[in-house]
Amino acid sequence: MDYSTLNEKLSSIKVEYNEEGHYLVIYLHRPKVMNALTNQLLNEVLSVLLQAEKDRNVRCVVLRGTKEVIIKPAFSVGADLSPAGPDIQVMNTAEKEHFMLEKLRIYDRIEEFIKPMIAAVDGFALGGGLELSLTCDLVVASERSSFSFPEVKHGLYPTNGGTQRMSRHIGLARTKKMILTGDFVDAKSMLEWGFLADLYTVEEFDEKVHKLASKLGNGPTIALIYAKRSMNYGTQVPSPIGMQFESQGFGINSTSHDLDEGLKSFNEKRKPKFNGQ
Repeated sequence: MDYSTLNEKLSSIKVEYNEEGHYLVIYLHRPKVMNALTNQLLNEVLSVLLQAEKDRNVRCVVLRGTKEVIIKPAFSVGADLSPAGPDIQVMNTAEKEHFMLEKLRIYDRIEEFIKPMIAAVDGFALGGGLELSLTCDLVVASERSSFSFPEVKHGLYPTNGGTQRMSRHIGLARTKKMILTGDFVDAKSMLEWGFLADLYTVEEFDEKVHKLASKLGNGPTIALIYAKRSMNYGTQVPSPIGMQFESQGFGINSTSHDLDEGLKSFNEKRKPKFNGQ
């Protein structure tokens, strides 16, 4: 697929394919509002992911904020609360519930993307933006990044999965403190708490993200898909059921070309060349 031409059809995001690393970068691109989220933006992200899911050339996805900085660097500052955003005050209760359920379904489907996905955070990741990063498999950040659920300061609370997903990363006590106070947490603390997979300097950020995405993009894709599935779903059920995810995935992966290549390269004492099949 020609992702360069796809940008012409997108208004809130930009995409870029790295052929060497076999990965796709999705840039949240609303620099004037620090990548504040709208349903339009989220639907565009989901639409691209659904296409990437079927594209054998895309074996990993990086989700990040635009490099075009107008105000301050940001992954996303969360929901668009400006006058240009949705006016939930004029909605009745049923309409508000439908509005939130629609958003929640988008977050859930993004999380269900079958291939490895990295959230690369450089700057603010707040509210719904932080919740969006929680749908990814790995979250990495620059040292200048800052994280918060500030919704309580506006009379709200996280309702895009934040109350559920974050506690699985950093524990219930720390999640409650973040959500109930709305305090900001620096990147070093988020690394120590186990939320971040890695922390980079601002200068090395782009290169480190590229290396990580390339490592996953050039990996044994089918094995990565079923390892991800085993962890995402197997850890939410009793352990014996989780083990079934592992064994089923093993059976499917055992027929892959990349398994044959991995074993062959091991015996031949060379670096494997996986093709994602």
